[in-house]
Amino acid sequence: MKNTIVLTGLLITMLVLFGSISSVISKKGSAMNNDAVVKVYGPGGPLGPMKEAAEQFTKETGIKVEVIAGPEEKWIGQAKQEADIIYGGSEYMLTSFINSHPNMIDEKTRTDLYMRAAGILVRKGNPKNIQSLEDLTNNGVKIIDVNGAGQLGLWEDLAGRKGLIPGIERNIAKSVKTSAEAIELWKANAKYDAWITYESWHYRLSDVTDLVQLPEQDKLYRGTPISMTNQSDNKKEARQFIEYLKTEKAHQVFKKWGWE
Repeated sequence: MKNTIVLTGLLITMLVLFGSISSVISKKGSAMNNDAVVKVYGPGGPLGPMKEAAEQFTKETGIKVEVIAGPEEKWIGQAKQEADIIYGGSEYMLTSFINSHPNMIDEKTRTDLYMRAAGILVRKGNPKNIQSLEDLTNNGVKIIDVNGAGQLGLWEDLAGRKGLIPGIERNIAKSVKTSAEAIELWKANAKYDAWITYESWHYRLSDVTDLVQLPEQDKLYRGTPISMTNQSDNKKEARQFIEYLKTEKAHQVFKKWGWE
């Protein structure tokens, strides 16, 4: 009888110990095998600094961040399934996204990052000697206009303050919806002389553009908003990445790419 009681007690003790060890192993395994990847989606304009800041953040924290960028129609289907964060190329872009995709964005987490200025991109060497908005009204100047992608109305806002709307509108040779289309046109056809866009695009296209900066009194700025999604499975990590983007270290990355 005593032997039976002793054996039963040993068996119970072993089971309890085994259960405790398994629990510890399970918890450690869970922590060690955290394969969460923060998925960040948005337009191509801010891709350079966003991707560089993400790589920096991953090195410092070990949290993986993947940035997927380009025209919305190319990634929206995937983003609806897995996006943790959405950013915009301007404030109106993110607002438009929210209106088009109700309940996808957690508006309480909307954060304003850094501003970027508008400028004029011209051909290398500036063969048409374009130095100002006024020069865009000269005969023979062919302008590309992006009527969307954060640049909606950008040229008109700049020109309107100086009475240049008719002259610049007359010289718009092609209007497209996205920066990706504008870049393709710019690289494929040298007949286009200028593109009123953000200064930041020059840093992505420095091999095929020169930048004409506008005087401070003529400049326009637009923001770079970012927000978490309601569907995110990685809310803690996503929030941590957004907080990192607000640091001075991340700000320096954005400055390098043409943001203020």
